[in-house]
Amino acid sequence: MNHLLQHFRFSAPAIVLFLLVFMVFSCEPLSTGFDDTETAQLYQAKTIVQVPDTFTRIRVMTWNIRFGAGRLPWFGDACGERVIFTEEEILGNLQAIADKINLEKPDVLLLQEVDLDSKRSAYINQVQWVLDHTYFNYAASGFQWKTQFIPSDGLGRLEETNATYSRWPISSSQRIELGLRQDQDALTRYFYERCCLLTAKIDIPHTENFFVVNLHASAFATDDTRQRQMIRLQGELKRINDLGGWFVAGGDFNTIPPGSDTVDYCMVDECPGQHFHVAGVEPFHMEGSYYDPSIHLLDTLYSLYQPAVSLEDFHNNQYKYFTHTTRPTHFWDRTLDYLFTNFHWLDHSAVTHQEATRESDHAPVSCYFILPR
Repeated sequence: MNHLLQHFRFSAPAIVLFLLVFMVFSCEPLSTGFDDTETAQLYQAKTIVQVPDTFTRIRVMTWNIRFGAGRLPWFGDACGERVIFTEEEILGNLQAIADKINLEKPDVLLLQEVDLDSKRSAYINQVQWVLDHTYFNYAASGFQWKTQFIPSDGLGRLEETNATYSRWPISSSQRIELGLRQDQDALTRYFYERCCLLTAKIDIPHTENFFVVNLHASAFATDDTRQRQMIRLQGELKRINDLGGWFVAGGDFNTIPPGSDTVDYCMVDECPGQHFHVAGVEPFHMEGSYYDPSIHLLDTLYSLYQPAVSLEDFHNNQYKYFTHTTRPTHFWDRTLDYLFTNFHWLDHSAVTHQEATRESDHAPVSCYFILPR
């Protein structure tokens, strides 16, 4: 789940006044909008580690790292009160994330909720930090959120990205806009996230036209936002497939698999003083916790492509594949994170790393991808 500011706590008149003052004295917008498709930002490690060219398979991992906040309670999720974390806290959590990456040794890594220059995470460029504290040589990032100043709760500057890491060069990368929520007023939407796909073409020796597609879907939308985002994802995957390319697609899809035993987490996720499922009280369901309207959003992906974890395996033991919880002191209670390909996974190589309980509120998922030759 993406941990977003759901309701601004400034009054609308106060924000409007702030905007007017800001626009008078500044030439730059507070919140950055993006084109439909843009070139993503590329990164390189300070020291390049040589990689053998004899690979027949690679390990791919996806992980929402919660901007380096670990399991600390934050005001935007998990009933927390904290807004800003210290540099010591963020660096400690980032080190735990790097330690897990270095232990599991994926060859390609898809991260979500990676901050660049955010007040909440001590203004650390987490894309470069992870690159310099692991063995990866290259990375690409695309903004999910880029706002100079959010006038609410002291949140201030916020820059959040999707980031894809590779041991091999990334020859090109694009940020593809997924569209904004339409169930918000215009003022809230102006300051809100801009969900995206991050595509990266990775130059693995002896493997042509290999792409990685990194998704972070909307978490709290109550309209058809996630449906539109999945349609855009499917369109991009079809484009790559039709051109003869190979892809691995993954990320935090913010929806549960079809056939899940539980679709309603409102009572699990509610905070003290909140009340849901009460007749006459709106909203009836908690935003981001009721998945019934989106339970079939992944049907097309499961039918057209190969999931790292099959639906059969998931249905046989759903608990084994849970990847997320909103509660800082609890174990995983739902699945939101996925990997798909239009080629082949190594049989029985998928792992949901449920042991990683302190690094983030999402568990990483990995699988071995067989390289096309």
